[in-house]
Amino acid sequence: MAKFVIAGRADCPYYAKTELLADYLQKNLPDFRIHKITQRPEVWEDWLKDVCEKNKWSHKNSPIIWRELLDRGGKGLLLGGYNEFLEHAQLYYDVTSSMTTELMMVIAQENLGAHIQKEQEEEGLKTCINPLQVWITSASAPACYNLIPILTSGEVFGMHTEISITLFDNKQAEEYLKSLVMETQDLASPVLRSVSICTKVEEAFCQAHVIVVLDDSTDKEVFTLEDCLRSRVPLCRLYGYLIEKNAHESVRVIVGGKTFVNLKTVLLMRYAPRIAHNIIAVALGVEGEAKAILARKLKTTPSYIKDVIIWGNISGNNYVDLRKTRVYRYESAIWGPLHYSRPLLNLIFDSEWIKREFVATLKNLTATGRQFGGILAAHSIATTLKYWYHGSPPGEIVSLGILSEGQFGIPKGIVFSMPVKFENGTWVVLTDLKDTEISEQIMTRMTSDLIQALKAKLWNPNRSNWMKYIITW
Repeated sequence: MAKFVIAGRADCPYYAKTELLADYLQKNLPDFRIHKITQRPEVWEDWLKDVCEKNKWSHKNSPIIWRELLDRGGKGLLLGGYNEFLEHAQLYYDVTSSMTTELMMVIAQENLGAHIQKEQEEEGLKTCINPLQVWITSASAPACYNLIPILTSGEVFGMHTEISITLFDNKQAEEYLKSLVMETQDLASPVLRSVSICTKVEEAFCQAHVIVVLDDSTDKEVFTLEDCLRSRVPLCRLYGYLIEKNAHESVRVIVGGKTFVNLKTVLLMRYAPRIAHNIIAVALGVEGEAKAILARKLKTTPSYIKDVIIWGNISGNNYVDLRKTRVYRYESAIWGPLHYSRPLLNLIFDSEWIKREFVATLKNLTATGRQFGGILAAHSIATTLKYWYHGSPPGEIVSLGILSEGQFGIPKGIVFSMPVKFENGTWVVLTDLKDTEISEQIMTRMTSDLIQALKAKLWNPNRSNWMKYIITW
């Protein structure tokens, strides 16, 4: 019996053509069997590398086909890729494929959709058995109190996903956390499987699927970079180590707050490199404050204002970009249906107000050291999580702090807020936006403090300091 394994990127047209030919052979040949494996585009290269290293093969493209030696045991025999399989089918079975390029592309997209749907169904089945483990750090912070009712409402993860919440904080907060557990249980939420507390640092993030990192409410105010590095680096180092050690391999980490958010995010990425691609910083709080200021000026509702872009340092030097901002349902001489909108800059005729009063007011509200209200912080985190799991509204621009790969001319390796959209459980940077160029002067202003923080040598990263922090937890 011949058994072939066909593995490929879910959106690969050559995998689609290979799959159709293999299906035909399996249907018409009694001793021909196939096993199919698809992977998301973003994980395909790493998966292929692992398979090749394990079997000592050399192959770089999608698909990869090998033959399982069922009668002899041992590792499989590499056949190759699409061309090699086509030659094999023609040589041994006198069968070839006549699929057109257009059909290949259509089936490739269908395969990607089917793969994503299968993953979501599998995740849904898992949550029926094992609830989603949600950990909240610094759980005595006001934002946590406001976040819990949103998480337990079913609005974020869905009404069919049960969650278990663990409130993580230091020993001094234990009595408050116990009262918070009782209040949470009183909600009698149908999606809440359990709620518990953790004050033992070595047990933190055990099998966590979601980790919400909040500002520590017990810390003294931190205004300088030096203070931040001295107080936050040991904490981020500790969190990174524990996340790598204890959390689920697919854990998602979301960093909120108002104190050096970008820096804390990049530190977590540095100390938890295995899951760095799943660590993000919340920028919707600043976006919400900007919309509220604009709405008061226009005498409209903040939710009617869309596509405000926050560039740069979420809790520091940032740039609020209104060039793409639109206002819906605005009461004026020009009126239209619900989907009708107008550019915001066409509605605010006082450009000096935008350049001076708007910028100054927002800068005062978002300055490092000033806390978001607990309601705004909780809502921003919950909305970002909801988008991450279920996608952002079609056509809308969302601001998000992520690791720069050089998009828009932003220096690589810093966490920077930029425009994205959420889809299929991840985010996509909107690099195709037009008229979003940022002047060199503004870019330098936004990146200078972030680059300075990365280059700073103000802390001693030796193990003794780290262990000292653990002992004083």
